[in-house]
Amino acid sequence: MGCACLMIKEALFYEVKDDGGVVCLLCPHNCVIREGKRGGCGVRENRGGKLFTLVYGSVSSMAVDPIEKKPLFHFYPGSSIFSISTVGCNLHCQNCQNWHISQASVEGGFTRDFSPEEIVRRVEGSGSKFIAYTYNEPFIWYEFVFDVARLAHQKGIMNVLVTNGYVTEKPLRNIAPYIDAANVDVKSMRDEFYKKICKAPSVKPVLDAVLVMKEEDIHVELTYLVIPTLNDSEEEIREFARWVKENVGTDTPVHFSRFFPHYKLSDLPPTPPSTVAKAWTLAKEEGLHYVYMGNMPGEGEDTYCPSCGERVIKRYGFTVSKCNLKNGKCPRCNEKIAIVGECKETRW
Repeated sequence: MGCACLMIKEALFYEVKDDGGVVCLLCPHNCVIREGKRGGCGVRENRGGKLFTLVYGSVSSMAVDPIEKKPLFHFYPGSSIFSISTVGCNLHCQNCQNWHISQASVEGGFTRDFSPEEIVRRVEGSGSKFIAYTYNEPFIWYEFVFDVARLAHQKGIMNVLVTNGYVTEKPLRNIAPYIDAANVDVKSMRDEFYKKICKAPSVKPVLDAVLVMKEEDIHVELTYLVIPTLNDSEEEIREFARWVKENVGTDTPVHFSRFFPHYKLSDLPPTPPSTVAKAWTLAKEEGLHYVYMGNMPGEGEDTYCPSCGERVIKRYGFTVSKCNLKNGKCPRCNEKIAIVGECKETRW
């Protein structure tokens, strides 16, 4: 299963077994990898009793996006963000919209090689002050993301993870000082969903990772893709909202996103807009202050003051058309709005 990859580097977070195998400790799968074999993510290989990443510096996608596309609605609204990805993922979600890179092999994915310094120079050249590790799972790209993020911070560039949250605590805490914000996909509150749809045993590691991010003072927003018949019951939506309220906080932005058929879930219909709107209503009833609807341009995208109901940010799709804040506060009642950084009206 050899790879002629140019960008190969010894992996972090693994241990060697007596028989020459290695145990990857990066994510909760804890893959036991024999000589010449790869872990479930497809990008970490045992070579001579050492674990190597095969995608260090391998970039599959590079673009400048609105920060709202991540989605981040409460972190420097209206900004642009330089975005990069590689190939592979440690989950195998049946509904993945980026399956062509997340489920691609190292050999089958089209990539170009970059050094951390080259990436940071490109970010600086773009005029953005932010870099997102996105499109596929950034934690399987850990060694490169860590090096880029550390260098970016030295240059005054902020780092954003768009992640499934399926990572163990030690690697997460190790990179946390260089991560400023994250959007985490909580795909369901049910282990059965993760087993069937994502090929992972449990949701618990994801919820635990969210808590660690909050402890490490990372700005966190959560996305919940509402899929018909699989995770859209009132009971589960309320359970999710209550968990957010009790464990992460009522000011945590939550994005309920509309599902469209992708990859291996093409037999299901798109989520009815009314179902997403119902999830929005249920989360508000449970006490969450900032709830949004995704994949439904023009609906459920604005930010309102949780105290008086004043609209403080007006959006359409990924654009910010109106910032109605006064020193980060509601102009009507002076309530502090849970926004990190300056809000800027979009100029695209």
